[in-house]
Amino acid sequence: MTAIVEIISATRLSEETFWETSALGQSLRRLKREPRIEAHITFDNGRGLPDIFNERINIDCDDGEGGHLIFMHDDVWIDDFFLIDRVIEACRTFDVVGVAGNTRRLPRQPGWCIVDAKTLDDSRYFSGSVAHGPSPFGYVNHFGPTPAACELLDGLFLAARRSVLRGHGVQFDPAFDFHFYDLDFCRTAKEKGLRLGTWPIALTHQSNPLYGSPEWSELFLQYCEKWEPLY
Repeated sequence: MTAIVEIISATRLSEETFWETSALGQSLRRLKREPRIEAHITFDNGRGLPDIFNERINIDCDDGEGGHLIFMHDDVWIDDFFLIDRVIEACRTFDVVGVAGNTRRLPRQPGWCIVDAKTLDDSRYFSGSVAHGPSPFGYVNHFGPTPAACELLDGLFLAARRSVLRGHGVQFDPAFDFHFYDLDFCRTAKEKGLRLGTWPIALTHQSNPLYGSPEWSELFLQYCEKWEPLY
């Protein structure tokens, strides 16, 4: 059986607009002859990302040699046409894979690369690379050496095997609909004994994270309340 990699994403765009204009939609069209890709896109989305991601984790299916899941944003260009091979290889080393992350975790840390809403963490703890820009093959930010074991990963791209997540009871928490879902997922995975790490995969992210909005601040307090016993 061919190893299948599912790409799971959600977009506020309509189906037609997603395929024609979004970074991920255009990237998938470019890769349409790659038989191992199976796209699961939620269009016109108004639901939290954890609900959509968990549906694919929990679906009853026979993965065979496949069952690799990629959770990613719709504003990400796939620059790497060896994406599937890289994900399959990465999942032999790590249980949860990202493209950027932090090799340490600090108390009340609100993002993988920051120590508070305005302050970057020490870059010597960073790993991975991500390009940024409106078009594919954007300006590359080299954060640090990769592959590397990490404590936290950037949620723009997360990959894992369905069987591993289900076998260890790891899911996304629906309480964190668009903020902190990735940090919470990483901490849950670590708590369950999974190995997190970065891998060299070429992507371009169109946007940068926004910190400090009222919704973000409210969810940050909820995130801290959930994990406070671990600090």
